[in-house]
Amino acid sequence: MIEHFDPRQHAQDLGTPEPPQGPPVSLEIDGINVTVPAGTSLLRAASLAGIQIPKLCATDSLDAYGSCRLCAVQVTGKRGYPAACTTPVEAGMQVTTQNERLAKLRRNVMELYISDHPLDCLTCPANGDCELQDMAGAVGLREVRYGFEGENHLQAEQDHSNPYFSFDPSKCIVCSRCVRACEEVQGTFALTIDGRGFDSKVSVGPEQSFLASDCVSCGACVQACPTSTLMEKSVIEAGQPEHSVITTCAYCGVGCSFEAQMKGDQLVRMVPYKGGDANHGHSCVKGRFAFGYATHPDRLTSPMVRESIDQPWRQVSWQEAIEFAAQRLKAIQAKHGRESIGGITSSRCTNEETYLVQKLVRAAFGNNNTDTCARVCHSPTGYGLKTTLGESAGTQTFDSVMQADTILVIGANPTDAHPVFGSMMRRRLREGATLIVADPRRIDLLKTPHLQAAQHLPLRPGTNVALINALAHVVVTEGLEDHEFIAKRCDTAAYQAWRDFISDSRHSPEASEAITGVDAEAVRRAARSYATVGNGAIYYGLGVTEHSQGSSMVMGIANLAMATGNIGREGVGVNPLRGQNNVQGSCDMGSFPHELPGYQHVSNAEARGRFEAAWGVDLDDEPGLRIPNMFDAAIEGTFKALYVQGEDIAQSDPNTQHVEAALSSLECLIVQDIFLNETAKYAHVLLPGSSFLEKDGTFTNAERRINRVRQVMPPLADKADWEVTQELAQALGYPMNYRHPSEIMDEIASLTPSFAGVSYARLEALGSLQWPCNVEHPNGTPTMHEVDFPIGLGRFAITEYIATEERTSRRFPLLLTTGRILSQYNVGAQTRRTDNQHWHDEDVLELHPSDAEVRGVRDGDWLGITSRAGQTVLRARISERMQPGVVYTTFHHPGSGANVITTDNSDWATNCPEYKVTAVQVEKVSQPSAWQQRFSDFDRQQRHHLASAQQVSGKAISP
Repeated sequence: MIEHFDPRQHAQDLGTPEPPQGPPVSLEIDGINVTVPAGTSLLRAASLAGIQIPKLCATDSLDAYGSCRLCAVQVTGKRGYPAACTTPVEAGMQVTTQNERLAKLRRNVMELYISDHPLDCLTCPANGDCELQDMAGAVGLREVRYGFEGENHLQAEQDHSNPYFSFDPSKCIVCSRCVRACEEVQGTFALTIDGRGFDSKVSVGPEQSFLASDCVSCGACVQACPTSTLMEKSVIEAGQPEHSVITTCAYCGVGCSFEAQMKGDQLVRMVPYKGGDANHGHSCVKGRFAFGYATHPDRLTSPMVRESIDQPWRQVSWQEAIEFAAQRLKAIQAKHGRESIGGITSSRCTNEETYLVQKLVRAAFGNNNTDTCARVCHSPTGYGLKTTLGESAGTQTFDSVMQADTILVIGANPTDAHPVFGSMMRRRLREGATLIVADPRRIDLLKTPHLQAAQHLPLRPGTNVALINALAHVVVTEGLEDHEFIAKRCDTAAYQAWRDFISDSRHSPEASEAITGVDAEAVRRAARSYATVGNGAIYYGLGVTEHSQGSSMVMGIANLAMATGNIGREGVGVNPLRGQNNVQGSCDMGSFPHELPGYQHVSNAEARGRFEAAWGVDLDDEPGLRIPNMFDAAIEGTFKALYVQGEDIAQSDPNTQHVEAALSSLECLIVQDIFLNETAKYAHVLLPGSSFLEKDGTFTNAERRINRVRQVMPPLADKADWEVTQELAQALGYPMNYRHPSEIMDEIASLTPSFAGVSYARLEALGSLQWPCNVEHPNGTPTMHEVDFPIGLGRFAITEYIATEERTSRRFPLLLTTGRILSQYNVGAQTRRTDNQHWHDEDVLELHPSDAEVRGVRDGDWLGITSRAGQTVLRARISERMQPGVVYTTFHHPGSGANVITTDNSDWATNCPEYKVTAVQVEKVSQPSAWQQRFSDFDRQQRHHLASAQQVSGKAISP
């Protein structure tokens, strides 16, 4: 039976969290018989029975605290007035929640609160959404006898330092909800209660502001605050919202659900939705606050065309732009052949939009030249997991981490790149799980407050496979395998071949130490922890995949999980942390040149036949060009036109100068995006895109969870992205006639076995679904491979360590690796147009103090970074997080040129670039690099071209 999804069931605050499922307990509350699980609080039990007990310090997102005393009740046979939030139910209890004694007690408590609280309700930004106001009314408080004479907090200094919320301590009732939210939900421990008694106050540290503190602006404290002490500045400015729409965040691969709270078409605030199965009401600074980009003045709202990139743009109608693009594509194919054009799908757009782009390429272009940004991030995940486990996706839900006993994090930085999941992981670590981190840097997860056991394996960049082989060697040679799992679930011949291979002494930690730089005993300790301390879960990121041996490393991770039996149940698994909001979905939808939607190979005649019948065309049975092949062919002159939806390949792909040369060689580049990004500056046709707030559709997150995206405001450019792709197909002579994205999903479900049971109706009923969702799994599949693998038996793969061709030398003695930071997202096109700039307004180069000392570098110096591919200049940041010989930077600002210095080296199986290993030299300089100067000139020219066109319509782009 389907339990229907009802957003309203998550709107009510039940006071305390749901306890672990225990035996039923029956009691009587106000004469009503109530049965709830053991461990339930009286406050929650009453709420479930429809009995509302006043409360202030209690909320169901936090553990019970019992400080406000407003929820006091009477229990027959017990003395006093126990707090309902901290009193668990007992069988046969008789509870009274309302009588004159309780009413008087609550009024007296509330009177004390109000005696030290400003009475400015009519002008307070929380008016209409204030729990203190509501509770004063609920307890019947009509007067305050004490007045405001004497000492009070009414003149306490306000803190407006944070760009997104204000702190007004005069409104604070010291309920500690903000402090507890920072500890229990976020895990940052940035807030505390300072002082005692009357002097108690919320503090972020001695003489510190919110902006200068350890606060990461996740918004948990703001959400928990029952007054306007902590209040969003957007609400202060716009007033209280009047309706909301539940949708899905368009940032990272966690896929948080949000209530977009609106006043008409104006978005007032994003509030994390308690019913979101991925985030459970939590958020990060990006999803919670950095939504201003969606209505930023830089938004493209009119189509543009031009003959060449050195010309100004012409603003045209949608019809003219579509016809211009179609005629260019037709002419190029007529002259240069069917294979001369292609398309790149977006990992930021919806499943439905991505599906249409790859369909456009295959059905209207007539080839398989389609690819996606997953090529440059997680394509080795697809190859490696498909080879070993039979399915190219993660195995677990995010919630599964709460059952893990040992957590192995490899090449990932969850607190920065996947912060909501990072907070969940930290919660499990505080409960006692063992943490193992394999990373060249000392990431913030290792600094988790109250972390009981942590092991750091600081390997050298490029040596992942040697490390995973050494871990597996220990498991095999010390008899730590799960022989029962292997015998039952794995291919015996493949296992024996792998066992013979991995047992060789050259894979021992002692032999590998010279390669990885990791102490042999530390490797042995980590292997024993993972294999023997209960459930072992592996989480990995781009530090695994973005290597020349990325696919080998993914297979090595799967080998280790299978060898120890850590597959197929809660608390274990192989879990890739996907980068962008829909990178999993873009892969699922057939964006790769060798696969149709659902990972069905183009050479599979049966699968291809189903698509041919549905689409009414003959499909090519040969894989098309990958992104690197497109670039090479463009420079060679055989690839002439490219349609790019929602990806900024000029900034995100490696060896920037090579990418720029390829884009400059195209006769027609069609870019569909919301801003003039770095790729759009090389375009001949510019089609305005739509943000996630302006359309309907679905995203698929890193746990294979399909979430609804719901339109909350009209598209600024009048069209959603799927409508633009559809009109381009029609202009090319291929019919597409969808009326709504739900019809596109219906087609996807009819052709993609893993999506067979997915529809908008079922998503509305259930809230979300995790594929595979089909006849065998009608309500989705939270945990993969519980009984068997899609390929039958798991296949161990031989993972020989082969050193990267990118080596250090006397000329290039340092290794550069790259990554992300909490406040910015990917290429920064969205977050750079928000107040997140306060935290990270430039990319810097982190280097170890010893490397800085040798070069005479001080913090803040300008450094020239030179590789075999190019040179750029960044500011120095000296950091103990680095190991000697390794430097690190982010890539969120286009002028930084981080990818000018990354090379063309790539994964042997998938061409995923080796961003994580670049040999460089670093030296002090006094001016930008030659590339940065050219970039600045070109950027200025292209902005001028756009501004000239926009001035015609009275709209100018910001500098």
